[in-house]
Amino acid sequence: MLPKEIKPMLARLGEPFDSPRHLYEIKWDGTRCIAFVENKTIRLQNRRLRDITYRYPELEALSNLFPKGEFVLDGEIVVLDQGRPNFELLQKREHVQSSLKIKVLAREIPATFVVFDILYFKGRDIMSYPLKERKKYLPEVLPDSPFIVESRYILECGQAFFKEVVARGFEGVMAKDLESPYLPGKRTNFWLKLKPRQRRECLVIGYLLRPDGTLKSILVAEETEKGLVYRGRVGSGFTEALAKEMLKQLEKLRLKNPPALKGALPKGAYFVKPVIKVEVSFQELTHHGQFRAPVLEKLKEPHLSGVKA
Repeated sequence: MLPKEIKPMLARLGEPFDSPRHLYEIKWDGTRCIAFVENKTIRLQNRRLRDITYRYPELEALSNLFPKGEFVLDGEIVVLDQGRPNFELLQKREHVQSSLKIKVLAREIPATFVVFDILYFKGRDIMSYPLKERKKYLPEVLPDSPFIVESRYILECGQAFFKEVVARGFEGVMAKDLESPYLPGKRTNFWLKLKPRQRRECLVIGYLLRPDGTLKSILVAEETEKGLVYRGRVGSGFTEALAKEMLKQLEKLRLKNPPALKGALPKGAYFVKPVIKVEVSFQELTHHGQFRAPVLEKLKEPHLSGVKA
């Protein structure tokens, strides 16, 4: 008897690396899906534990192709466009309720279930097995169909694989510990998502000091159609010389009150006239709209150009 629901195992953010104890596979830009296969039926559950079987009749029809037994698979539902996931096309599938429209879209823009893990094999819970052992069961289970495929992977060469995957237009790479168990609902370092760093041009709107009076970090905001939006504090990417020179310039631009912008500002900050432009790299935006793991990459202000970041 299979469980009614399973929370997907989650990943932490990381940087590209090589490792003999990890496998590397494409990070598919789709909808996370746990598939429960039993009694020649298939039930699809998304990350929020909602039943989404009705949205994908082309996947539901695969139930008769599975071998006898009860299985639980983990993967991503994607809509492929020239071999790459197209998130906009997937969104067209995600937000439809009409059964007639669902059938039409299933023919026009069919979905593919990319499977990267198996949690139950022939009714047996194998989540405690190491990943390298669980992977061995997948070829025995997956039917021969264009609508369901196994996520292929490579070993050891994470950095080269990451460069190639990003160059081909994919979202990034997943690095997974070969010895790791499957931990439902847990976000651990066993699984790491490696994504290319983004870059944005921002304005410096303030700064924070260390107890000794040296520059700790700058506060940056991005210019948008709705005005300045606070993107957080940046404390990495500075040389000692740059930090000293920048602090001198920031002190000349001090304001009594913070500039008008959206976003909660840190206590103890000093605010400045937003005229110094910088380029910041980061991994992604948080739920609060701030940069995750930001690094100062480049100064845009002319009178600071002689001091490199």
